[in-house]
Amino acid sequence: MTFDSAVRLNKFISDSGHCSRREADKLIASDRVKINGLLPELGAVVESGDVVTVDDQPLRASAADKTDRIYIAYNKPFGITCTTDQTVKGNIVDAIDHDERIFPIGRLDKPSEGLILLTSDGDIVNKILRAENAHDKEYIVTVNKNLAPNFAEKMSRGLPILGTITKPCKVRVIGKTTFKIILTQGLNRQIRRMCDYLGYDVKQLVRTRIMNIELGKLKPGQWRRLTKVELDLLTKATSQSSKTAIKGANAKSSASPTATKPRVAKPKVKKEPKDLDKHGRPKNKSTGVKRGAKSKNLTTGGRTGNKGAGRGNAGRPTAPRGRK
Repeated sequence: MTFDSAVRLNKFISDSGHCSRREADKLIASDRVKINGLLPELGAVVESGDVVTVDDQPLRASAADKTDRIYIAYNKPFGITCTTDQTVKGNIVDAIDHDERIFPIGRLDKPSEGLILLTSDGDIVNKILRAENAHDKEYIVTVNKNLAPNFAEKMSRGLPILGTITKPCKVRVIGKTTFKIILTQGLNRQIRRMCDYLGYDVKQLVRTRIMNIELGKLKPGQWRRLTKVELDLLTKATSQSSKTAIKGANAKSSASPTATKPRVAKPKVKKEPKDLDKHGRPKNKSTGVKRGAKSKNLTTGGRTGNKGAGRGNAGRPTAPRGRK
């Protein structure tokens, strides 16, 4: 292995084509990786002359110009699972049966079909997948019933799924039950969940494009290497893309005027009663009677009547009866 500067261990593993950087982190955490026969410390780097092994098998450093890296386009058939775990029946690695170790960039659901890219270049994976990098992925979808007139409008402006609102996207109806959609997100079963929210079941979902890479005439189960033109455009398009999530991208800035202000507890002020009787106790506001005391001389209207008075039809006190 020859390179000029030290590199982080997970980057070295992904650059070698063994797996993606995320998978490399899992291997390191599982104590399956060693540097010069020793388990690495947290944040370890690999320097020129070091020997890195995974499960005691040495890894070969990648060429600095990436000429040894593999990039292929594959038309995934229905029923193939996008995993490198070869204990899973129908996994994508066995389906392609490539001579070199490769892994998929993202995934398609088992019942979904169409274009998926596979590579031995761990650096490019997150650059393509991260939503904030806004790289297009195009799909053709067929559902179980005729699309409503406002279907495209509702789908394109965003829908509530998985505790969030999907990002605005492009949607165009191309048939009674078929539409084309272009996403920059990759939420779990996103299109199926969006359709379900609007009352539709997806019958067929085919991805036809990833950025500048077209599915073209590839038949289900076939794969091909990316052309030089495709690879150059792909490299150029991802040259300014972030490999990692933007810190706090979805959070409100603490300096933002719209940020939620912390609640400050107001001190409790003891209110003094205004109406007191001669003993200093609060009086009932409506009747002037002490609180808790009951009036013994009220008419049906709640007014204080003369002691011993009778009740009139309107609830007013009647005049005292005189002697005959």
